[in-house]
Amino acid sequence: MKLTIVDIEAGQPIPAEFAFCFPDPESHAAFAPNRNPALSWDDVPDGTESLTVLCWDRTVPTVGDDVNQVGREVPANLPRTDFFHWVLVDLNPDVRDLEAGAFSHGISPRGKDGPAGPDGTRQGLNDYTGWFTGDPEMEGLYFGYDGPCPPWNDSLIHEYTFAVYALDLDRCGVDGDFTGGQVRDANAGHILAEASVLGTYTLNPRLLPE
Repeated sequence: MKLTIVDIEAGQPIPAEFAFCFPDPESHAAFAPNRNPALSWDDVPDGTESLTVLCWDRTVPTVGDDVNQVGREVPANLPRTDFFHWVLVDLNPDVRDLEAGAFSHGISPRGKDGPAGPDGTRQGLNDYTGWFTGDPEMEGLYFGYDGPCPPWNDSLIHEYTFAVYALDLDRCGVDGDFTGGQVRDANAGHILAEASVLGTYTLNPRLLPE
């Protein structure tokens, strides 16, 4: 399989159009357009029964003491973990592309509806669900796509993997309000082929391209 994202070149910065936040000189970060990027893929193997799309940040700090604190920077040597930004399952095996903005266009405080998605798909919870827990204005269930918004003082540029999986399952073996981790576990042993593109993003002024 081969995955193409027209507006995201492999290893290069993700445009702010597809982010949850963009850099702001006054507030450090401000809400961005938050559109899902356009994805297209080919060479789907025979026997594919459904497709899954995942997007995750693999560089999220596991300790939050320094996160978004003025006068401090999140150390580069902290252990890092995955943070899911998009969990989409049960795509028809004949689908070969997703349009930009079709699954997310703008910020939805308290999260978008789910798990039912367009054209018979199901959308899982992304990890903003946990991030906003306790925030009276933003807390909720965040289904589907919500783009990058790494700590604005992180010393690392964050890395985001967009991946498409061809499965021998006509329905992903998850139910209810499922997560990216649960989808990974359910798909294990059922992946016929996969393809991915990695993009980067930062809100740290020191690391922004000139």
